[in-house]
Amino acid sequence: MSLKESSEAIFSESPGKIALRSLRKDKRARISLAILGVIVFLSLTAPLYSHFIAHTDPFESTLDATIMVNGITTPVLEASTTGLGLGITPIGPTWNLSHYFIGADSQGRDVLARLFYGGRSTLFIGVSSGLLCLLLSLLIGIISGYYRGWVDAIFSRVLDIIWAFPVYLLAISLSVVLLTSGLSLGFIHLGPGSFALPIFIIGVVYVPYIARPIRAQVLALRENDFVRAAVGSGAKNSTIIFREILPNIIPSLMVFIPIIVALSMLTESALSFLSIGVQPPAASWGTIINDGLGLLYTRPMVGIAPGILIAFTAASLNLYGDAVRDALDPKSRARGD
Repeated sequence: MSLKESSEAIFSESPGKIALRSLRKDKRARISLAILGVIVFLSLTAPLYSHFIAHTDPFESTLDATIMVNGITTPVLEASTTGLGLGITPIGPTWNLSHYFIGADSQGRDVLARLFYGGRSTLFIGVSSGLLCLLLSLLIGIISGYYRGWVDAIFSRVLDIIWAFPVYLLAISLSVVLLTSGLSLGFIHLGPGSFALPIFIIGVVYVPYIARPIRAQVLALRENDFVRAAVGSGAKNSTIIFREILPNIIPSLMVFIPIIVALSMLTESALSFLSIGVQPPAASWGTIINDGLGLLYTRPMVGIAPGILIAFTAASLNLYGDAVRDALDPKSRARGD
């Protein structure tokens, strides 16, 4: 193939295919996806590990349970031998996958099994609330930026009100109120222990941070020649939005997805650590850190292990977000080439 033909082949590719090819070559994307894949796989296989390997129920307290360690019958919870000898000390890491690999918590529950189940909760809430935030932000940003006028003024003031509160302060306030009474919207009722509550709270508090950039991008697109030509030709507003506006916003949304999911996951962990997120007997990485707070000096792995998983997951999502941004940015691709 001649140089001219290869150049024509390259330039005949769509921007999406070029970005996808660039993303596949990016080492950051491959590494981050591998880490995320392992974490998601372990979380999804939590029931299999608990039932077939650990043979334990990670949600049931086992205060008088015993296990065999090196041929010796050992209680899962022992009387404390530190200080005044008050309280109990859970068994430490056995480094045996069949029982208490990284030890037990103060209720005698297998920490590794709870970690896997906690990953299911944290990742589910993080992804769901992130997608809810993106959907609300997309609707508000497009409607506000395209129609402008009084519609834009109303949406902008609502976003300003939400933005006036610090994220965690607003999330904590909403969680405290809704966890006591639940949420009722017409025929929809969410109980205090429902996962839908933290999903709704986290999804709402981050809307201004995504809706504002989308609105600004729509305002800029609204003045472009191809949009004006569509308006002049008598095209419907819905046609202009879906055929002209939305395709040009999708690259920005692709960049926002891993970032907002990481933020949502961190927020959920913080709320659960404060006991106003996921409620017992359910587990999340935040609740496990809270469980290990009183064991930091005797069994630190109870609190350290979920913190490590949170750090790895958030770092991988941000790393993948950077790779997606560079793949969709022609200037970054040109510098890389």
